Amino acid sequence: MSKVNQPSPHHCMVVFAPYPLGESRVQREAEALVKHGVDVEVICIRLKGEPATDDYKGVKIYRERYRLLTTLLRGNVLGEKFLKYLRFFFTAAFKLTRLHFQSRYDTVQVHNMPDFLVFCALIPKLLRVPIILDMHDLMPEFYAERFGQTGSFLARSIRLQERLACRFADHVITVSELWRQALIRRGLPEKKCSVVMNVADENIFHPSEQERAQPHKGNSFRLIYHGTFVQRNGLDLVIQAIDRVRHDIPGIHLSLIGNGEYLPQMVRMVEELKLNRHITIDGLHLVEELPEIIMSCHLGVVPIRSNVFTDTALSTKLMEYAALGLPVIAARTTANQIYHSDSNVEFFEPGNVDDLTRCILMLYNNPNRMAELARRSQNFNQRYNWAKISAEYVELVERVGKKQHQL
Repeated sequence: MSKVNQPSPHHCMVVFAPYPLGESRVQREAEALVKHGVDVEVICIRLKGEPATDDYKGVKIYRERYRLLTTLLRGNVLGEKFLKYLRFFFTAAFKLTRLHFQSRYDTVQVHNMPDFLVFCALIPKLLRVPIILDMHDLMPEFYAERFGQTGSFLARSIRLQERLACRFADHVITVSELWRQALIRRGLPEKKCSVVMNVADENIFHPSEQERAQPHKGNSFRLIYHGTFVQRNGLDLVIQAIDRVRHDIPGIHLSLIGNGEYLPQMVRMVEELKLNRHITIDGLHLVEELPEIIMSCHLGVVPIRSNVFTDTALSTKLMEYAALGLPVIAARTTANQIYHSDSNVEFFEPGNVDDLTRCILMLYNNPNRMAELARRSQNFNQRYNWAKISAEYVELVERVGKKQHQL
């Protein structure tokens, strides 16, 4: 049969997050496959007011509501989170199995967290459908950072489910070489693990002189952070820094865009420090809306704290700022230093409000350094870009999918 007459490959993704408003990595990968003629379906969680089925940029979306109650575990953070994972696991497993019998999948890709979500693809796996596990985060490090327990029964269980999930999958994808090497040290075969970096899609994140904010005039200086609102991302640090510089830069303004569990504390800090004129907090935006918002600002801020999880985590927002040519202040973590340098990022000591404050004041008073950071950010973009990485990702999915036809 000629290639022209062959049916399009059929790929399904499963993610414990909203789509498309939730995980930009999932959206980038799904749309890359669609552009290469793959039929893509996504099974995800369903937010209030969202339709159960939808289409977005050629991707078919199936949104699942939870089937189990969590009222008995309210107040127990770990227990409630686990039950949320578990109830989505069962609804996703049922949906995936039913859809597979309706129209056979060539490949299934499950995104963590949790790692054990990959087992929702058990029936397709038994029917010889190759399974890809896409590890956005390393759960053992995430758990250790969040709860500080590395020797407990639960910590050991998290490490065990990671090993079993990797063994179950036909191939594992992660976001950086640092995390790939960590998985290999834990026993994952080198040939079974690949890196698909979270670089920005240049079709969306591309610099435009017409859209770029003009160099700050007088006292105007606009900063931005977009992403998840959690304590480890250092949002309290940047709020404190704004409080410290507002008398030296009366026109300073910080936009915080996103959502997360740390939002109430952020709102309280802004109110207590009387920073309402200097800081605005906005909800999630579609990824396509972000460039215009980002380009209206002068400086991006990535203030993450350094710990066992974040030190090796590569910041997606930092790469999106770089793609737009926006100068950035970022914490000097191991991952950030491997992929970036002092020539294109203004680093500060993680967790150090004084150093972050110093960087903000220095850049405000040094437009030449701001221009240098913007110009040299293109060095990163030339080396790491979605056009190249997406082609490698699509080729990887196709290669893994061939296993179905060879067995």
